[in-house]
Amino acid sequence: MAIGIGRRQFISALGTTALAWPIVARGQQPMPMIGFFRTGTADSNARYVAAFRKGLNETGFVEGQNVTVEYHWLEGHYDLQAQMADLIQRRVAVIATIGTSQVALAAKAATTTIPIVFGEGEDPVRLGLVASLARPGGNATGINYFVDEVAAKRLRLLHDLVPKGVRVAVLVNPNNVTATEFTLRAMEEAAPTMGLQIQILKATTINEIDAAFATLARERPDALFVAPDAFFTSRRGQFATLTARDKIPAAYAVRELVEAGGLMSYGTDIADAFHQVGVYTGSILKGAKPAELPVVQPTKFEFVINLQTARALGIDVPQGLLLIADEVIE
Repeated sequence: MAIGIGRRQFISALGTTALAWPIVARGQQPMPMIGFFRTGTADSNARYVAAFRKGLNETGFVEGQNVTVEYHWLEGHYDLQAQMADLIQRRVAVIATIGTSQVALAAKAATTTIPIVFGEGEDPVRLGLVASLARPGGNATGINYFVDEVAAKRLRLLHDLVPKGVRVAVLVNPNNVTATEFTLRAMEEAAPTMGLQIQILKATTINEIDAAFATLARERPDALFVAPDAFFTSRRGQFATLTARDKIPAAYAVRELVEAGGLMSYGTDIADAFHQVGVYTGSILKGAKPAELPVVQPTKFEFVINLQTARALGIDVPQGLLLIADEVIE
């Protein structure tokens, strides 16, 4: 049985001024190294990295003082064999990743001994990452957040905001296999129950995002549903510019795209998930075994509406949605 987690309050940073780390004495063990993998870019993930570091801090680890973190920003590319082999050869202490099944699977295939802490939308048992949520039993554990159920709810909320809309374009990144499969399955099941017609568009690069919007401009669907993907999040400025230009209401998985100008988002509190990955990573560095750390599942989801965008699109947001929104951006 999985353990639920809610929004946690972070403890205050240790101390007030960080002292320079002393030179490693002869015979002293070097600082442990964490191999951190995430698609997208460092800039687009700054908030999430901060949450990961806070999780580490809560377990007594401060980057640059008693632990090092080597960041690998994939930017939508998933050819990982060489990077995994290099980390294993250098005896990395923990591999941490969130949001991309390909990374967790590549790490699991590369080593059965180095601990892996994942954030995974798909069932990690079905993927073969763990034996069970309660008793992982191997060298991997982490957080399992929901995708199918959340995607259907996000589509419902978009439909509530644009009730007269019938044609919804769905944009996916085929390189992100898990998110694409989840999104398409959820759309196939949920759209008919709402009387919606779905059009699938694909993009894996900046130019392909532009091409997808060129298609939208020609065919004029009533709304846009964007699948969860870190590369898409890293292009939030591009999405904001294009959706404003084409005056199309868009729904996303994470708040960052709404803050940039999207209409709405609904999904797991990703920052909280990164925090949990940081806590588990630090716990393992202190001696906990992944096999004995249950895979946790989130209990908090965020619904964010951008009222300024709604007004620009001529959308009158129902009072009921304003009341249930976790945040309304004016």
